[in-house]
Amino acid sequence: METIQIVTADQTRLTAKKFTPPSAVKAVVVMPAAMGVAQSFYVPFAEFLAENGIAVLSFDYRGMGESVPSQFRASLRGFKANILDWAEQDYNAALHAAKAWQPAVPLLVVGHSLGGQLPGLVPDHHLIDGMLTVGSGSGYWRENAPQLKRIVWLMWYFAVPVSTRLCGYFPGKKLRMVGNLPKGVIYQWSRWCRSPHYFSERSGARMQTAHHKIQIPILSMSFTDDELMSRRNIDSLHDYYSGAQIERRHIDPKDVNAKRIGHFGFFRPQFRHTLWQQALQWLAATPSKHLI
Repeated sequence: METIQIVTADQTRLTAKKFTPPSAVKAVVVMPAAMGVAQSFYVPFAEFLAENGIAVLSFDYRGMGESVPSQFRASLRGFKANILDWAEQDYNAALHAAKAWQPAVPLLVVGHSLGGQLPGLVPDHHLIDGMLTVGSGSGYWRENAPQLKRIVWLMWYFAVPVSTRLCGYFPGKKLRMVGNLPKGVIYQWSRWCRSPHYFSERSGARMQTAHHKIQIPILSMSFTDDELMSRRNIDSLHDYYSGAQIERRHIDPKDVNAKRIGHFGFFRPQFRHTLWQQALQWLAATPSKHLI
C-alpha cells in the first residue's frame, strides 16, 4: 500500500492509497467511500483485490478521513464542501489518477452506498468500464429499511438542523450518526434524503443527472438484512442507470452461511471466501470498452 496525494481540478489535495498487485494487473478499481466512512475501512477488501491481480485506488473526499486539512481536524466549522464537490472534483480526479496509473487495463468502480450513487454526477464517468455497487440505494427516507424509517425523521428534521447550526458542521461522531460532515455536505444530503427524487435541486425539483448516459455493466450486491437500505431504495437508485446492463443480486445472509451482513458487513474479512469471491469473479471478467 502506497499513500499518495491527488490534486483536483480546483486544486484541492486529497489523500489516496494505491494497492498494487504483486504480478500482472488485470484491472484497476477506484473505491469511493460511503457517506461518513473513511477509506481505511476498505483496506482489507482492497488488499484482497490486489492479492488477486486487481489494482485499487481508494481516497477520502475533501473534509473526510485523511483529506481533512490540519487546521480543520479539531472542527470542520468553516470548511466549505458539498456532495457535488465530492462528485465533480474528488471522484472525477480519482478516476483520472487511476487511469493515469494503470492505462492499459479496464477501469472499474466498487461503490459502497454513496460511492455507487454519484457516477451520474461525475463529469468524466465515461472513463468507467464497469461498476460493482454494494448496498447502494437512493437514500429517500420514506423508502428506508423499516427499523431506520422509524427514527430517521428525527435526524433530518431535528438533529441535523439544530446541531449543524450550533456547531457549524454536523458533529456526527458525538451524536453517533454517520460521522462528522461539512455543513454543505450534510445540508445537501438532508435535502436529497427528504426528496422522493433523491437527487434534488434547492427548489425541490428533480436534479438533471447523467445516470441514464452511463452504458456499462453494473453488478448490484444488496442484502436482505441491510439496516439502512430497503430493496425499494436499491431499486430506485439503479433505475436511474437506465442505459446500463444491470445484474441485481439481493443476498440473504443464510445464502453465504452468515448470521448477518447488513449495510457494512460486505467489507469484513469473514466474507473473503463468499461475497468477496463473487465480487472478484465479476470484476475480473469485466472487459474494457475503451481498449481493443
